[in-house]
Amino acid sequence: MGRTALRLLGAAMVLATAVASGVAGAQGDARAAALHSEGFRVIVSLERRRLWVVDRGDTLLAARVAVGKGTTLAYGGSAWSFDTPRGVRTVLAKERDPVWVAPDWSYIETAEREGLAVRWLAADRPVTLRDGRVLAMRDGAAGVVGLDGQFRALPLDEHIVFDDALWIPPMGSRNRRVPGVLGAYRLVLGDGIGFHGTNDPGSVGRKATHGCMRLDDADIAWLYEHVPVGTRVYIY
Repeated sequence: MGRTALRLLGAAMVLATAVASGVAGAQGDARAAALHSEGFRVIVSLERRRLWVVDRGDTLLAARVAVGKGTTLAYGGSAWSFDTPRGVRTVLAKERDPVWVAPDWSYIETAEREGLAVRWLAADRPVTLRDGRVLAMRDGAAGVVGLDGQFRALPLDEHIVFDDALWIPPMGSRNRRVPGVLGAYRLVLGDGIGFHGTNDPGSVGRKATHGCMRLDDADIAWLYEHVPVGTRVYIY
């Protein structure tokens, strides 16, 4: 693709951003012109599942991106919508080897898929299981106290399933921390949204996430290396 075509692509993305933001007519044209005159920025099309890094009309990177899958999960009076929000954001921070802290909805989603009940494990309230063993938290990790009185920590990379229920560990526990899921890098945009890698490369380019935007390894590495904190991100 030639430089002229790339400039036209950049202009089209900026104009679409203005339209998506609800600004119409002359006001929209003015906004589009203002955005096009900006320097370095990131633009994401949710419909096309594509990302562009643009600098005054020149496209420096074009990449596939996975976006929110657009579903809703409801449980116990709470509801979570898994959409990537549109609008203008800013890169607030960059992380190497990020660790995902699993939210409640992740456990609930898994429990519903596997046909399990949902239970919450409190840090200070052990639970006696049907077979007489005790499920408890010690030193920030879940484990089971056997009939011999010995505490045995459970694997940190597995769900806690006993008595036909998935037990959600307390926030702040080591069981909530899941390394590797977000790939090697993450760019934080706030409100739980960001760009990151993935351990499921087949999802890139699809509506597959719970709100964040996943990229292939090489593309998220490029963003980490070249996109500074403070960069504007336009999602439409």
